[in-house]
Parts: sequence; structure tokens; C-alpha cells
Amino acid sequence: MRHLPNPRARREGPLRAPILDRDGFERARSILAAWPGYARTPLRDLRGLAARLGIGRLFYKDEGSRFGIGSFKALGGAYAVFRHLEEVLAGGAPARRPSLHDLLAGRRREAASAITVTAATDGNHGRSVAWGAFLLGCRAVIYVPESVSRARREAIAGHGASVVVVPGDYDDAVRACARDATLHGRRVVTDTSYEGENVLPLEVMQGYRVMVEEVLDQLPPGVALTHAFVQGGVGALPAAVVEHLEQALGPGRPRVVVVEPESADCLYRSAETGAPARASGDLRTVMGGLACGEPSRVAWEILSDLADDFLALGDDPALEAVRTLARGEGGDPPIEAGESGAAGIAALLEAARLRGLAGRLGLDAASLVLTFGTEGAVDPEAFERVVGRPPRRKP
Repeated sequence: MRHLPNPRARREGPLRAPILDRDGFERARSILAAWPGYARTPLRDLRGLAARLGIGRLFYKDEGSRFGIGSFKALGGAYAVFRHLEEVLAGGAPARRPSLHDLLAGRRREAASAITVTAATDGNHGRSVAWGAFLLGCRAVIYVPESVSRARREAIAGHGASVVVVPGDYDDAVRACARDATLHGRRVVTDTSYEGENVLPLEVMQGYRVMVEEVLDQLPPGVALTHAFVQGGVGALPAAVVEHLEQALGPGRPRVVVVEPESADCLYRSAETGAPARASGDLRTVMGGLACGEPSRVAWEILSDLADDFLALGDDPALEAVRTLARGEGGDPPIEAGESGAAGIAALLEAARLRGLAGRLGLDAASLVLTFGTEGAVDPEAFERVVGRPPRRKP
């Protein structure tokens, strides 16, 4: 476990101009609320685990039931597919812009079917893009690194997408996806921004903010969070979380701790160097959804200014977090999660084990902590290997 307080974090002074604007969030919230099957996911109050960890309260945003996809990614990728189709089918004429209902009802099906979206993924983002494309009537080609499990590939293909397996890691899949998109005229739907690509990554992040707003609505009256532990990846999720909390709560927002695998620590390394940096490891980790070698540029712009701490941890705490959630602690309901989804809990387990770390993070009996269970047991075979039984709920 490695811990780095962000030396550049800004906690004082007036709010800076937001990168994720309020109008964009309101548009995302309106569209996603109208999406078939939308419902707020549960905010679990894990009092038993909080007592074990020595903190006051522990809240777990359980994304295992999100849209039947089993991951928070359903809020981002599918929404970005809609935004792309909306703009393309309008053809520069706002009056011709299709509504969500138009696309879902197939009223622009012929035109939509001529459009192909594409994405690179470790599993959940690609599944969201494929699902959104299926519902909205366009085609999808999804690129995955060779390490992605059979179950995750089949889940993507189950939504009608073509799946391309790329030798190498996630970043190799990103490059192959971008290269082929240029060659074949496809639109890349990505949650990571790079030179020449900022529009859809920002739309993806606006979709993620809906989850954060749900949390603020679901917290018990009088609860003022002190900490939020958020998974890293390319940085899109923690950036969306901290930007939304900053806008909603200002200086009273919780301390935001970004959690990554030690082998895929691109955000930690960026915080060390003060600029976007590549991960120091080989990206091999059980936290497959976080196996990203390079940060999103726009996400890093937000995190460098607002994230408070960066943590890099090994695989064993993530596996223990999955087992801990699955059995329930001290009367807590059992929760089925993947290793990436349990990363925040893994960090808290390590902080409880390493008391010096807990002190450096300001965790004590008065702490009110939020974690994001970003995925359910989306890889049933992996879940069974870790827990010793198959998941009871299939995402």
C-alpha cells in the first residue's frame, strides 16, 4: 500500500470555473431518468463493517443492479452513445434532433443503423456502450485486451456487439480501437480523453454525476460525509465525483481519496510528477476494471486540483474486500461485488490494518465515509473463485 497526499489540492478560496458544467449534468440527469429501467441504486448503511473498521458510519453505493448491466458504467457509455446519435442524426439542424423516445421506439432506426460506435474496455464500459447501441438502434464494435475474461466478452456480445480481442493490455486495446475507428469511419465512445477527443469523455462523466447526486439525495438527514473513497481507472469516475461534490457542497465536501491497483497507478504517478504520467507497473491486477496505464487528460485536470489523496494497493486487499462484502459483517446485508467494485472497501480494510495510514487519512470513530460499489459480480466465474460460491444475482 502506498499513500500520497495531493500536494496541489485546493481546498480554500472561491469555487473555480467548473470543467463539468451544470447544464450538461441536468441534461444527463433528465435523459437517464427517462431511460427504460432507471431506478436509484441502493445506498447501503454498513454499520457492522463500520464498527470493525473503527469509523462512525460507512455508506456503500451499490451499483450491482444498475439498469440490469451490473455497473455504474451504464450511466456513462450508453448516455454518450445517445448524445452522439442525437448530434449526428440532427445533421446540424437542432429541429431534427431525435428524442430518446424516438430512438427507443425505432422512429429513426434506418438512419441509426448506418452508424457504428466503438470503444475499448476492460469489460464494463464496453458492455454499457454495446447495450446503449442495441437499445438505440446503431451498431457497436468493442475492443478488449486479451486478459478480459470469457464471461465479460460474452456479456458484451450478448448485446449484439462485435468483440475484437487485442493482444496486450488495455492501452493496446485503446490504440487499436482508435486506429480502426479512423480506418472504418466509426465514432469512438470513450471515458478517457486524449488529444483531439474531449467531447464524449465529458458526456460520459456527466452521466456518472447522476450517481453522485443520487447519493446526496439518499444520505440520512444530518449526515455530513467526511471521506469519499473512489476507484481510479483513467480518472473519469473520481473526477466526476469530486467535481460534483465540489459544486454541490463547496468547502464542506468530504475528503476524496482515489484508489488504484499498485500495478496500474497512473493517477498516483501523475500526482507524484505533477503531470499526466504512465503507470509504473504492468497493469496485471484482479481489479481488471482499473487496469489502465494512462490517465484521461481532462479527468487529470480536475483531479490535480481537487483530489485530496491517492492510494495504490495490491490485489490481496481487493480479494478480501469481495469476501467481506459477500458474507456481511455484524448484521450487514451480504453484497456481491467484483474486485474493482470493492476497491474502496479494500482501501479501508488496509487503513484499519495499518493504523498509521488511518491517521494520515484522518479516519477515526467520528468519520462518515462513502464508498462506491461500482460493479456487482459481473464476472460470475471470478466471483466463485474468490468467494467459493456462484453469485446469487446475475447482472
